[in-house]
Amino acid sequence: MTLHVPLKIVVVGNGMVGSRLVDELVRRDAEAFDVTVLGAEPYEPYNRVLLSDVVAGRTEVAAISMPEVTGEHVAVLRGVTAVAIDRTARSVTDSAGAVHPYDHLVLATGSQARVFPAPGLRGDDGAVRLPGGVHALRTLDDARDIVAATVNSTRAVVVGGGVLGVEAAYGLAGRGLDVTLVDPAPAPMSRQLDRDAGAVLADGLRGAGVSVRSGTRPSEYLVAGGRVVGVRVGDDDGGEVLAAGLVVLATGTVPETGIAADAGLSTDRGIVVGHDLASPDDARVFAIGDCAQPPQGSRGLVAEGWDQARRLAEHLMSRVAVHADASRFTDRATGGPREHLRFPDAGRRPSMAVRLGTLLATRAPTDSGVDTRGTDVVKVKAGALSVVSMGACGAGRTPVPGERAVRLHDPTAGRFVEAVVADGVLVGATCVGDARVAADLTAAYTRRTPVPVDPAFLLLTPVMPSAEPATSPEHMPDDATVCRCNGVTKHDITRCWDDGARSAEEIAAGTRATTGCGSCSEAVCGLADWLAATRDGGDPADEEPALATV
Repeated sequence: MTLHVPLKIVVVGNGMVGSRLVDELVRRDAEAFDVTVLGAEPYEPYNRVLLSDVVAGRTEVAAISMPEVTGEHVAVLRGVTAVAIDRTARSVTDSAGAVHPYDHLVLATGSQARVFPAPGLRGDDGAVRLPGGVHALRTLDDARDIVAATVNSTRAVVVGGGVLGVEAAYGLAGRGLDVTLVDPAPAPMSRQLDRDAGAVLADGLRGAGVSVRSGTRPSEYLVAGGRVVGVRVGDDDGGEVLAAGLVVLATGTVPETGIAADAGLSTDRGIVVGHDLASPDDARVFAIGDCAQPPQGSRGLVAEGWDQARRLAEHLMSRVAVHADASRFTDRATGGPREHLRFPDAGRRPSMAVRLGTLLATRAPTDSGVDTRGTDVVKVKAGALSVVSMGACGAGRTPVPGERAVRLHDPTAGRFVEAVVADGVLVGATCVGDARVAADLTAAYTRRTPVPVDPAFLLLTPVMPSAEPATSPEHMPDDATVCRCNGVTKHDITRCWDDGARSAEEIAAGTRATTGCGSCSEAVCGLADWLAATRDGGDPADEEPALATV
């Protein structure tokens, strides 16, 4: 038996990315690390992406919680903030005064909501003070406060026309409020959409009951008795007053870099890291997620943070000082392979952790950077209002030699589709108002499917099986992607069932399906019902479909 001393890993942040890193480490080798997690919020990890669904009333608060990683070598401290890093002693001091030594430190501190100071939002000391009825939307408490405010408010103003602002405005309108979306850009989602696509989205929002005021910004928040009563837009000395008992600020985020800067680590907009996610000032300190600033930049998407967590877990595994001996994969009680990490040559099919890890381990840092394709898909969660963008897209896109763009602009039908191809594959796409084409383009983009000779066919014709429900799960191909956020196919879900999962919750724990944007929940539940009806009567172990390619 090979003995080794576990590496001490301290993770600052227990959000979607920090908790994912711990899960990645435990899935690889539960005994190789002693992990301490410091989480500022008092809650178990929750899906921050679904907060806008909570505001819209489509999802209950309890439904967005994520499984917390547990284990003999994992300690999660909730409601505890890291206050200081001593890089010489290699330790972190928390808000309770406890000191946590580390071999490697991971900062996953995330970001906070950006609030632009304006009259009505400033206290006497000049600091930002949010009056009653004004809320950012960044945390679970924020979402709860906004939902509570909808009970006594009939008019709402959402400030900021990005993805979160669009989702919040659509959701509040769905609750019956009179909603106005205020955005300084010429059209909503200007970061992802050009002006034509944004205009189609604006029309869709108006059709859902949202008034869209583009090209203007708040100049004053009107407050009476400590509560907001309206928002003035336009000129400071005049303008128009929009009555509102609820104001939601969706004006972007600011990475949490304070503790890193205090420790002498390089910070810019975020915590500066290299392609290996390590600080250039200290190879033992890493940053991932919203707080990190890698060389290729950051889009603030959870898929990007999850990919960083996976890459960092692989890197930390390489630091584990053990001999390359088969005994490190041996269960001490049974003498056989560990249940959570089985390899094909062990006489049994590989475990789900190994299969998914093998399929996803395709993005490694190189001299030219990291391939992030598939982590940059933006999807708006706004019911029937379908908006998806990926790769080369948006008004700020600089055409690259060899790229070819084709588009369908049909504002009367509420539809805009653009596909950008190069070297025979899709390198970018924008789709507003057509969920079916959006699903096909997403599949073609993430899986690098060769495009038709005439790329115009991409605008209307399905190019490959999508994750939409078939007439029966039996007719879905095994490689149909069910959860695009985590790259989980029907085949992966079937294998997870064969490995013992017997509910949608257990499938989520085994494959991570449904833990991203949540749009695949219905499909996963349907597959679980189908598997319960068709598999439990036979011997699943006898069925060995070919390994799918994600």
